[in-house]
Amino acid sequence: FFFNRPIAADQTNWPSADYRYGGVFFGRNIVHTGIDIPSPEGTPILSAGPGTVVWAGWGLFLETPGDTSDPYGLAVAVRHDFGYNDQQLYTVYAHMSAMNVIVGQHVETGEVVGFVGTTGATTGPHLHFEVRFPHNSFFYTYNPELWIAPPQGWGVLAGRIVNEKDELIQQMEVLVAPERASRTFTVRTYGKGGAVNPDPYYQENLVLGDLPAGIYKVSFKYDDEKVQTWVEIFPGQVSYFTYKNEEGFTVARPPAPTLEFLPEILPATPTSTP
Repeated sequence: FFFNRPIAADQTNWPSADYRYGGVFFGRNIVHTGIDIPSPEGTPILSAGPGTVVWAGWGLFLETPGDTSDPYGLAVAVRHDFGYNDQQLYTVYAHMSAMNVIVGQHVETGEVVGFVGTTGATTGPHLHFEVRFPHNSFFYTYNPELWIAPPQGWGVLAGRIVNEKDELIQQMEVLVAPERASRTFTVRTYGKGGAVNPDPYYQENLVLGDLPAGIYKVSFKYDDEKVQTWVEIFPGQVSYFTYKNEEGFTVARPPAPTLEFLPEILPATPTSTP
């Protein structure tokens, strides 16, 4: 996990289950490109990692500086000091009531960049948080729940559900039930939209973060038939499953990336010539 949480641990700092990444809420092709963390007005918003402020103000969504009609309201974007696969990483913090930084300012992890508000298109005070790479653009977002560290003792579930043509299935309701608890979590696979991108490694279309470690039953309906499997959530880790029609479930992770060349092997001790 590359990032700390943008809301402190002494506040509600987990994403709203009703507005997850990839959800479709306000129109057929309008998908959610981040996570929403509901917090009281004025709650400090913390930088998720060290970096440089590259945007502070109105207009981030439309990339039009000063546009007070922008749906992200007052927003801050940070270009981080570290990257991913040699690509630049950004985080976005939107709907602020006030900002605490200016463009060009360097911030450290946990430094206050602004305060929770209701500016822009909102239905109540919350932080809209995004992870972007390699460009600071609406079309280069990735699921933040795969990037922010879960609470101690909790983990994350990622899944890839496809049809017989290996096409990602959209907006499928999936139930995740703990083995020894009455509560059932509900999550939907990503909706259609060019701004939603699967992780380069997992190629997922479903993520459910902040799950206490334990055994869970994952179930959904495919062609009107209920299918299910069991997964184990480990503290501080991402658990992964795939489902493909007719082939069923697997819980093996994708193959690890490999080097495209063999590094030169140097001798263990210096050699000398007579």
